[in-house]
Amino acid sequence: MPRFFIRADQVAELDNGAKAIVIKGEDAHHISRSLRMTAGEEITVCDMQKNVYGCKISGFSEGEVYLDVISEAKSDTEPECYVRLYQAIPKGDKLETIIQKSIECGVSEIIPFSSERCIAKIEGKDIVKKAERHNKIAESAAKQCGRGIIPTVREAMRFKQAVEDAVKSELTILCYEGDGTQSIKEILSNNREVKSISLIIGAEGGFSINEVNILREAGAKIAGLGKRILRCETAPSFALACISYELEL
Repeated sequence: MPRFFIRADQVAELDNGAKAIVIKGEDAHHISRSLRMTAGEEITVCDMQKNVYGCKISGFSEGEVYLDVISEAKSDTEPECYVRLYQAIPKGDKLETIIQKSIECGVSEIIPFSSERCIAKIEGKDIVKKAERHNKIAESAAKQCGRGIIPTVREAMRFKQAVEDAVKSELTILCYEGDGTQSIKEILSNNREVKSISLIIGAEGGFSINEVNILREAGAKIAGLGKRILRCETAPSFALACISYELEL
Protein backbone atom coordinates (compact mmCIF):
# COMPACT_ATOMS: atom_id res chain seq x y z
CA MET A 1 0.00 0.00 0.00
CA PRO A 2 1.43 3.45 -0.90
CA ARG A 3 2.94 5.29 2.09
CA PHE A 4 3.17 9.07 2.56
CA PHE A 5 4.52 11.34 5.29
CA ILE A 6 2.87 14.44 6.72
CA ARG A 7 3.29 16.81 9.66
CA ALA A 8 1.32 15.93 12.80
CA ASP A 9 -0.70 19.18 12.50
CA GLN A 10 -2.12 17.99 9.16
CA VAL A 11 -4.32 15.49 11.00
CA ALA A 12 -7.65 17.24 11.70
CA GLU A 13 -10.28 16.05 14.17
CA LEU A 14 -13.81 16.58 12.91
CA ASP A 15 -16.90 17.53 14.92
CA ASN A 16 -18.13 13.93 14.87
CA GLY A 17 -14.86 12.66 16.39
CA ALA A 18 -13.53 11.23 13.14
CA LYS A 19 -10.19 12.33 11.68
CA ALA A 20 -9.33 13.61 8.23
CA ILE A 21 -6.14 14.51 6.38
CA VAL A 22 -5.42 16.73 3.37
CA ILE A 23 -2.33 15.94 1.31
CA LYS A 24 -0.95 18.73 -0.88
CA GLY A 25 1.89 19.46 -3.26
CA GLU A 26 4.13 16.80 -4.83
CA ASP A 27 2.57 13.94 -2.92
CA ALA A 28 -0.92 14.96 -4.03
CA HIS A 29 0.29 15.09 -7.62
CA HIS A 30 1.92 11.68 -7.22
CA ILE A 31 -1.29 10.13 -5.86
CA SER A 32 -3.60 11.58 -8.50
CA ARG A 33 -1.37 11.72 -11.60
CA SER A 34 1.40 9.14 -11.23
CA LEU A 35 -0.43 6.45 -9.25
CA ARG A 36 -3.78 7.36 -10.83
CA MET A 37 -5.59 6.52 -7.60
CA THR A 38 -9.31 7.13 -7.25
CA ALA A 39 -11.81 7.81 -4.47
CA GLY A 40 -12.30 4.77 -2.26
CA GLU A 41 -8.72 3.49 -2.59
CA GLU A 42 -6.59 3.21 0.54
CA ILE A 43 -3.14 4.55 1.45
CA THR A 44 -0.96 4.67 4.56
CA VAL A 45 0.02 8.01 6.11
CA CYS A 46 2.66 8.60 8.82
CA ASP A 47 2.84 11.82 10.85
CA MET A 48 6.57 11.79 11.84
CA GLN A 49 5.51 11.16 15.45
CA LYS A 50 5.47 7.36 14.92
CA ASN A 51 1.69 7.37 14.35
CA VAL A 52 0.46 5.42 11.33
CA TYR A 53 -2.95 6.11 9.78
CA GLY A 54 -4.85 3.84 7.44
CA CYS A 55 -6.73 6.19 5.13
CA LYS A 56 -9.34 6.05 2.38
CA ILE A 57 -9.37 8.65 -0.38
CA SER A 58 -12.58 10.65 -0.17
CA GLY A 59 -11.98 13.14 -2.98
CA PHE A 60 -9.69 15.39 -4.98
CA SER A 61 -9.32 19.04 -5.90
CA GLU A 62 -6.59 20.93 -7.74
CA GLY A 63 -3.34 20.06 -5.94
CA GLU A 64 -5.07 18.38 -2.98
CA VAL A 65 -6.14 14.89 -1.96
CA TYR A 66 -8.71 14.42 0.81
CA LEU A 67 -8.47 11.42 3.12
CA ASP A 68 -10.71 9.88 5.77
CA VAL A 69 -8.81 8.15 8.56
CA ILE A 70 -10.14 4.60 9.02
CA SER A 71 -7.51 3.23 11.43
CA GLU A 72 -4.74 4.54 13.68
CA ALA A 73 -1.82 2.75 15.35
CA LYS A 74 1.71 3.27 16.59
CA SER A 75 4.43 2.36 14.11
CA ASP A 76 5.99 -1.03 14.79
CA THR A 77 8.91 -0.44 12.42
CA GLU A 78 10.84 2.09 14.53
CA PRO A 79 13.62 0.82 16.82
CA GLU A 80 13.52 1.86 20.48
CA CYS A 81 17.21 2.81 20.32
CA TYR A 82 17.95 6.05 18.44
CA VAL A 83 20.97 5.42 16.19
CA ARG A 84 22.95 8.23 14.58
CA LEU A 85 25.29 7.25 11.76
CA TYR A 86 28.32 9.50 11.38
CA GLN A 87 29.65 8.62 7.94
CA ALA A 88 32.94 10.00 6.62
CA ILE A 89 32.27 11.25 3.10
CA PRO A 90 33.07 8.61 0.45
CA LYS A 91 33.74 9.07 -3.26
CA GLY A 92 31.10 9.22 -5.98
CA ASP A 93 27.52 8.27 -5.21
CA LYS A 94 28.39 5.82 -2.43
CA LEU A 95 26.85 8.10 0.20
CA GLU A 96 23.49 7.84 -1.55
CA THR A 97 23.67 4.04 -1.35
CA ILE A 98 24.66 4.27 2.32
CA ILE A 99 21.67 6.51 3.05
CA GLN A 100 19.23 4.11 1.37
CA LYS A 101 20.55 0.95 3.00
CA SER A 102 21.03 2.51 6.43
CA ILE A 103 17.41 3.65 6.49
CA GLU A 104 16.32 0.12 5.60
CA CYS A 105 18.45 -1.12 8.53
CA GLY A 106 16.79 1.23 11.05
CA VAL A 107 19.06 4.27 11.35
CA SER A 108 17.42 7.36 12.89
CA GLU A 109 19.75 10.09 11.64
CA ILE A 110 22.71 10.35 9.24
CA ILE A 111 25.52 12.87 9.56
CA PRO A 112 28.17 13.06 6.79
CA PHE A 113 31.54 14.46 7.89
CA SER A 114 35.02 15.05 6.53
CA SER A 115 38.06 13.27 7.94
CA GLU A 116 41.79 13.27 7.16
CA ARG A 117 41.59 10.49 4.59
CA CYS A 118 38.45 11.61 2.78
CA ILE A 119 39.12 12.15 -0.91
CA ALA A 120 35.66 13.57 -1.59
CA LYS A 121 34.56 16.81 0.09
CA ILE A 122 31.25 18.59 0.59
CA GLU A 123 32.00 22.28 1.02
CA GLY A 124 30.57 25.75 0.51
CA LYS A 125 27.28 25.99 -1.38
CA ASP A 126 27.34 22.23 -1.98
CA ILE A 127 26.65 21.58 1.72
CA VAL A 128 23.05 22.80 1.50
CA LYS A 129 22.44 21.38 -2.00
CA LYS A 130 23.72 17.95 -1.06
CA ALA A 131 21.68 17.90 2.16
CA GLU A 132 18.51 18.67 0.19
CA ARG A 133 19.21 15.85 -2.27
CA HIS A 134 20.16 13.43 0.49
CA ASN A 135 16.93 14.11 2.37
CA LYS A 136 14.88 13.40 -0.75
CA ILE A 137 16.69 10.07 -1.04
CA ALA A 138 15.95 9.44 2.64
CA GLU A 139 12.24 10.12 2.13
CA SER A 140 12.05 7.74 -0.82
CA ALA A 141 13.88 5.03 1.14
CA ALA A 142 11.62 5.50 4.18
CA LYS A 143 8.51 5.11 2.03
CA GLN A 144 9.88 2.01 0.31
CA CYS A 145 10.80 0.12 3.49
CA GLY A 146 7.78 1.10 5.60
CA ARG A 147 9.40 3.38 8.17
CA GLY A 148 7.26 5.37 10.63
CA ILE A 149 9.50 8.44 10.27
CA ILE A 150 11.82 9.91 7.66
CA PRO A 151 15.33 9.80 9.12
CA THR A 152 17.09 13.15 8.76
CA VAL A 153 20.31 13.57 6.79
CA ARG A 154 22.09 16.55 8.31
CA GLU A 155 24.45 18.95 6.57
CA ALA A 156 28.05 17.76 6.30
CA MET A 157 30.36 18.77 9.15
CA ARG A 158 34.05 18.66 9.99
CA PHE A 159 35.70 15.89 12.03
CA LYS A 160 36.06 17.89 15.25
CA GLN A 161 32.41 18.95 15.17
CA ALA A 162 31.33 15.37 14.42
CA VAL A 163 33.25 14.06 17.44
CA GLU A 164 31.75 16.66 19.76
CA ASP A 165 28.28 15.84 18.47
CA ALA A 166 28.66 12.06 18.47
CA VAL A 167 29.75 11.66 22.08
CA LYS A 168 26.48 13.17 23.30
CA SER A 169 24.85 9.76 22.77
CA GLU A 170 24.80 7.21 25.58
CA LEU A 171 27.10 4.94 23.56
CA THR A 172 29.57 5.99 20.85
CA ILE A 173 31.09 3.31 18.64
CA LEU A 174 33.94 3.87 16.19
CA CYS A 175 34.17 1.09 13.62
CA TYR A 176 37.87 0.49 12.97
CA GLU A 177 39.91 -2.17 11.18
CA GLY A 178 43.15 -1.60 13.12
CA ASP A 179 44.51 -2.94 16.40
CA GLY A 180 43.10 -2.37 19.88
CA THR A 181 39.46 -3.08 19.10
CA GLN A 182 36.67 -4.92 20.88
CA SER A 183 34.13 -6.88 18.88
CA ILE A 184 30.96 -4.94 18.19
CA LYS A 185 29.02 -7.92 19.58
CA GLU A 186 30.80 -7.59 22.94
CA ILE A 187 30.25 -3.83 23.09
CA LEU A 188 26.55 -4.12 22.28
CA SER A 189 25.90 -7.06 24.61
CA ASN A 190 27.35 -4.99 27.47
CA ASN A 191 25.14 -1.99 26.62
CA ARG A 192 21.69 -3.46 25.97
CA GLU A 193 19.84 -0.78 27.93
CA VAL A 194 21.10 2.26 26.01
CA LYS A 195 18.55 4.38 24.15
CA SER A 196 20.96 6.29 21.89
CA ILE A 197 24.00 5.18 19.91
CA SER A 198 26.40 7.10 17.70
CA LEU A 199 28.00 4.88 15.05
CA ILE A 200 31.10 6.34 13.37
CA ILE A 201 32.36 4.86 10.10
CA GLY A 202 35.20 5.94 7.86
CA ALA A 203 35.51 6.57 4.13
CA GLU A 204 37.64 4.48 1.75
CA GLY A 205 40.91 5.17 3.60
CA GLY A 206 39.56 4.66 7.10
CA PHE A 207 40.80 6.80 9.99
CA SER A 208 44.26 7.99 10.95
CA ILE A 209 45.77 6.88 14.27
CA ASN A 210 45.45 10.48 15.46
CA GLU A 211 41.70 10.49 14.75
CA VAL A 212 41.24 7.13 16.49
CA ASN A 213 43.05 8.44 19.56
CA ILE A 214 40.92 11.61 19.62
CA LEU A 215 37.76 9.50 19.54
CA ARG A 216 39.05 7.08 22.16
CA GLU A 217 39.92 9.97 24.51
CA ALA A 218 36.46 11.44 23.91
CA GLY A 219 34.89 8.21 25.17
CA ALA A 220 34.20 6.23 22.00
CA LYS A 221 34.38 2.45 22.06
CA ILE A 222 36.66 1.16 19.30
CA ALA A 223 34.89 -1.72 17.55
CA GLY A 224 36.02 -4.30 15.07
CA LEU A 225 33.55 -5.65 12.51
CA GLY A 226 34.98 -9.14 12.15
CA LYS A 227 37.93 -10.69 10.36
CA ARG A 228 37.17 -9.33 6.91
CA ILE A 229 37.75 -5.77 5.71
CA LEU A 230 34.44 -4.21 4.68
CA ARG A 231 34.00 -1.49 2.07
CA CYS A 232 32.84 1.86 3.40
CA GLU A 233 29.45 1.38 1.74
CA THR A 234 29.04 -2.08 3.31
CA ALA A 235 30.19 -1.32 6.87
CA PRO A 236 27.18 0.84 7.91
CA SER A 237 24.62 -1.81 6.94
CA PHE A 238 26.66 -4.51 8.67
CA ALA A 239 27.04 -2.50 11.89
CA LEU A 240 23.37 -1.45 11.90
CA ALA A 241 22.33 -5.07 11.38
CA CYS A 242 24.45 -6.00 14.42
CA ILE A 243 22.69 -3.32 16.48
CA SER A 244 19.29 -4.53 15.31
CA TYR A 245 20.13 -8.14 16.15
CA GLU A 246 21.45 -7.36 19.63
CA LEU A 247 19.00 -4.66 20.71
CA GLU A 248 15.85 -4.99 18.62
CA LEU A 249 15.12 -8.56 17.47
